[in-house]
Amino acid sequence: MRRELETLRPELARGDDVSLAMVVGANGSSPRELGAVMAVLGDGRVVGSVSGGCVESEVVAHAQRLLEVGGSRLLCFGITDDDAVAVGLTCGGSIDVLVHRVAGPELLQELDRAIDAGEAVALVLPLPPGSATPPEDPDATGASVAGAQGSLVVTATSTVGTLGAGSVDVDAARGARHLLTTGRSGRISVGRPDAPAPHVREVFVHVVVPKPRLVVVGAMDHASALAHLGRFLGFHVTVCDARARFATPERFPEADVIEVAWPHRFLEQAQLDDRSAVCVLTHDPKFDVPALQVALRSRAGYVGVMGSRRSHEDRLHRLAAAGCSDAELARLRSPIGLDLGGVTPEETALSIAAELVMLRHGASGLPLRDTAGAIHRVRPGEPLDAHG
Repeated sequence: MRRELETLRPELARGDDVSLAMVVGANGSSPRELGAVMAVLGDGRVVGSVSGGCVESEVVAHAQRLLEVGGSRLLCFGITDDDAVAVGLTCGGSIDVLVHRVAGPELLQELDRAIDAGEAVALVLPLPPGSATPPEDPDATGASVAGAQGSLVVTATSTVGTLGAGSVDVDAARGARHLLTTGRSGRISVGRPDAPAPHVREVFVHVVVPKPRLVVVGAMDHASALAHLGRFLGFHVTVCDARARFATPERFPEADVIEVAWPHRFLEQAQLDDRSAVCVLTHDPKFDVPALQVALRSRAGYVGVMGSRRSHEDRLHRLAAAGCSDAELARLRSPIGLDLGGVTPEETALSIAAELVMLRHGASGLPLRDTAGAIHRVRPGEPLDAHG
């Protein structure tokens, strides 16, 4: 949602209405994760994706219709039998897509503000009653469910918007704040099951948590490549080096923050959490050892350091002599990255990024053809080493 809102800022500033399409359910293999979003504007422009391309045209047609009539639809896309030739998911799964018109820009602007400020925030959308339906003609009678146009934006301390009833808003905000603590999107039930309209019985909570942090120690070519990949993968990237001539915006245009400081001193006050990654690329014991001491004793979910196997053994001895425990040393990812065989800075950065993604999703790092079971392991908000 972060990237879609950044793209939509000019339209929201003009006051344009937007239809949102969001994946609110998935069965089997699906190309996009729960909460994947696509925005559709009145002029037909599309931002984002809900399926990787295989159902987008159908969703856009419904979204454009709802811009005219309001309301929302809950659609089910998938191949239900071997003879299916209609629009569906060629990967064999199915997805439920909520299509919802957001009337006026205020709520999405508030969502954008909270995301930009680094707050954990949730967008709460009402789900129409009943099961998801096939994507029949969007112009058909009853294609939209009226009266389900409200929505909420919820942070830890504020609630903006309404779902149409105060008691429902309170229940929805409470449930959304619980999901904010887990970092997960999902459906929740709100209000009394026997309550009449406009009480909403089920809502989808789309959670957006602050970007995980990537701290790159050492302002070198490998760090530049890793900063580029880290930003692409959605990290908030900090490059730290004590040498001002190397740690410059010109050398690291894609870093969010450049810290000219001794790395261990910066890390001591960095407030790292279990979603944070620290990658030490300096190749210099006077930088490496103090920085690693602090990082290994922090809450950082990933601590890795670059170097040869001989450097690794020497570094372990230095860290042990400096007082690091066996448990702390066991956390160290060294040599850093996966075995991809690359040698260039870009290839090395790719191997580090691949290890970060692998650990985030609890995967094996093996070729998919050598594994069995589900391919997609989407667990937003989990620590980097939750399954490592």
